[in-house]
Amino acid sequence: MEEFLDFLGDIPWWTWVLIFLALVAVRDIFFQKAHTISHNYPVVGHLRYWLESIGPEMRQYFVANNREELPFNRIERSWIYASAKKENNYEGFGTDRDIYKHQHLFIKNAMIGFQVPEKHPNIEHPYFVPCAKVMGAHNKRRKPYRPASIINVSAMSFGSLSAAAIESLNKGVEKCGAYHNTGEGGLSPYHKQGGDVIFHFGTGYFGVRSRDGGFSMDKLKVLVDENPCVKAIEIKLSQGAKPGKGGVLPGSKITHELAEIRGVEVGKDVISPPTHKAFSTIPELMDFIESIAEETGLPVGIKGAIGKIDQWQELADIMKKTGKGPDFITIDGGEGGTGAAPPSFADHVSLPWTYGFSSVYKIFLDHGLTDRIVFIGSGKLGFPGKAAMAFAMGVDCINVAREAMMSIGCIQAQVCHTNRCPAGVATQNKWRQSGINVPLKSDRLAQYFNTFKKEFLEITHAAGYEHPCQFHMEDIQVNVDDDYLSSDIRRVYKYQKEKVPFTSMQDLYNCEHLGGKKTT
Repeated sequence: MEEFLDFLGDIPWWTWVLIFLALVAVRDIFFQKAHTISHNYPVVGHLRYWLESIGPEMRQYFVANNREELPFNRIERSWIYASAKKENNYEGFGTDRDIYKHQHLFIKNAMIGFQVPEKHPNIEHPYFVPCAKVMGAHNKRRKPYRPASIINVSAMSFGSLSAAAIESLNKGVEKCGAYHNTGEGGLSPYHKQGGDVIFHFGTGYFGVRSRDGGFSMDKLKVLVDENPCVKAIEIKLSQGAKPGKGGVLPGSKITHELAEIRGVEVGKDVISPPTHKAFSTIPELMDFIESIAEETGLPVGIKGAIGKIDQWQELADIMKKTGKGPDFITIDGGEGGTGAAPPSFADHVSLPWTYGFSSVYKIFLDHGLTDRIVFIGSGKLGFPGKAAMAFAMGVDCINVAREAMMSIGCIQAQVCHTNRCPAGVATQNKWRQSGINVPLKSDRLAQYFNTFKKEFLEITHAAGYEHPCQFHMEDIQVNVDDDYLSSDIRRVYKYQKEKVPFTSMQDLYNCEHLGGKKTT
């Protein structure tokens, strides 16, 4: 035996390499049947698959230019990273954008901008920019809610994101006065770290799910009673990445913790249906909204990606007739989506945010209902310039998902659906998420939000206004095409935003329904 071990020890290292490569070649040629390339080109054929696997990273770092990538280009990502880290997020030597390019937008500044007076709330609290409307005020809900921040965390569930990521986001929103939408995975312990919460559920009713997979009002009432952090409830009709399609959570991902939070069985696949069991018509949806609001006392809203508008028209008709309806409406753009979706859905189903929002807003504008609803925009709006356009079109708040993920470390690896997120943000792998320093990442989310609000306020003041709700559609100009050249968005989208009632920031600061913390 010793002689044999000595013989093995005398074999040079390069011989072992050759033996290994020979074994790989034998396996490629005679045993594996799945890959033609590795069969026809044994050993070296594996390089093709390896290079393909790192292709996105190679293009991201070495090939694509600053403005070229999608969904977020390098300039956009760098601005978020620098803002979150409190680093220099300025550009030098002027813009490198083609400012004559189709859809490039311009914000019209005033000759003399708004001057912040002494003792103004923004003197002491430079990041204080709350929503100008109160959720549930018109419908006289028992617990109305004014979001203390115009930028908030969009619906991303525990399960889709890691526990460390969810905890970082929630602690972050507490630090900057924003709210945190739970996503449809239920209310986890990681959502209860001090931040305001909007409880969101979809067709799977996770967290408020009955034994037969339907909706349980009793569970919702207990959830709301036991968790005062929940300030509003959102019913998901559809989402930007895959409207009209339910989700699938593989049984292999369902741990005991996830099963308890979602109200499902351990190790068993959970398939969310494409439509709701609790209602199937618009009148039934209206009754569902009112029953939840009555039982919980909270504002209730709906979220949808926009396609056909006939049912939105029906909703507005019923709201006009009855005086009831959702307290807020979140419009998701077809360009959004942090979850997994088939390319056929992500690429083609539902309208982009600007087209979808303008279509729906016009319906409620024509019915005289816009003052009753808090409109929330969701779809790559986490940049001050885009947010100005959104507010000019009628938005009252914005939700961000991928931008928030990037602020806590997401590198746009685009492997969210594989459970192999290298940054630990969109994975349940304990090792990968152990690299997330929750106190540090929560600070970065808060700093990104604060930087956003600071720069957005500066743009608002440059346009001559005190609050972003005062933007109107003539304030934003967009390049249309070579013939039409450029026009304000009122002419492009063919409506005028309804004026939002606004007195002063001080009145918003003194509002008894204000959420978050007044020190933001």
